[in-house]
Amino acid sequence: MKISFYAPLKSPDHPTPSGDRLMARMLIEAMQAKGHQVEVISQLRAFTREPDGADVSALREAAALEFQRLDTLFAKAGNLPDLWFSYHPYYKSPDLLGPTLCRKYAIPYVTLEASHSRRRDAAGWAPLQEFVREAIGQAVSNICITRRDARGLLEANPNVRIDQIKPFLKVDAFRDAPPVRGRPTQALATVAMMRPGDKLESYSHLSQALSMLGTEPWQLDIVGDGTERAQVESLFAAFGPERVAFHGQQPPEEVRQILGRSALYLWPGIGEAYGLAYLEAQAMGVPVIAYDVAGVPEVVSDREGGTLVAPQEPVHLAAAIRDLLLDEEKRIRQGEQARAHVLADHSFEKAADRLDAILLEAYAGY
Repeated sequence: MKISFYAPLKSPDHPTPSGDRLMARMLIEAMQAKGHQVEVISQLRAFTREPDGADVSALREAAALEFQRLDTLFAKAGNLPDLWFSYHPYYKSPDLLGPTLCRKYAIPYVTLEASHSRRRDAAGWAPLQEFVREAIGQAVSNICITRRDARGLLEANPNVRIDQIKPFLKVDAFRDAPPVRGRPTQALATVAMMRPGDKLESYSHLSQALSMLGTEPWQLDIVGDGTERAQVESLFAAFGPERVAFHGQQPPEEVRQILGRSALYLWPGIGEAYGLAYLEAQAMGVPVIAYDVAGVPEVVSDREGGTLVAPQEPVHLAAAIRDLLLDEEKRIRQGEQARAHVLADHSFEKAADRLDAILLEAYAGY
């Protein structure tokens, strides 16, 4: 099929790395691997931080101009796609293009990782979130990565079609991970962007948890960068450079090397949709310690891939860290189980097969 791919939050061509950009690129590769012709149809970033004001007005104007461009393109013979694929539309970044174009030109419309939350309407987001409700109601398939997202869409419209796909990695890059046994016991790792909001709050909870470990020996490698780096560094300043090393943004191969010499992966995960970094850590045989919150349980199995604790309580994180630092056999067992699970159940190949089956069925039934 000829597929028009659109990511209203962040184009796969965006210069700033993120989990969203990585997933968008892998989705395109997964469709191409099954023989589909995929085109990133628009670079319009439909993101607004506030529900009203100048940003929303500017976005609506930009979307109207982009709609005109695509309308002109689609009106020409041979330019219509077989399917429109919208990745991650949500209240701050709805798809303002696809639904209307698809109705006009009778194109099947599909979403992946769409999300909806009724409580956002009360905070002023109802006009923008209405675009999400319109999109999921029109879609021939709403592909959900987490059960949480599926529940939100069904709450918004019980009649929408839901399909499921698991979060995935290109696991071949992780097959040569060093053995779990024999890694430095005290080596900890965190991989996360340094942004305001949930990310910064997770860093704060992590620093609080580590401060509760007393004299337990540990060393933390932090991989990531962003606008809040200075604030993050200040959160860990009391530990000193002998305890905490900041590596900044690193290429994937260096991230794998850091994970491959780590005993534990730490990230509270406040507000995480699911978190590809959790999968990467487990694929390298590193058990995870995180909160049992948001989409984290979709990718981490408690007591198998690591330890999930009650959310918003750094003291529980500290207890879990101490437990696995002191219990080497338990830590090794969880690391080996985590690695086996991710390599078997979260592979690119399995996801590509599942995605292809969903798209072909949706197209055939349109």
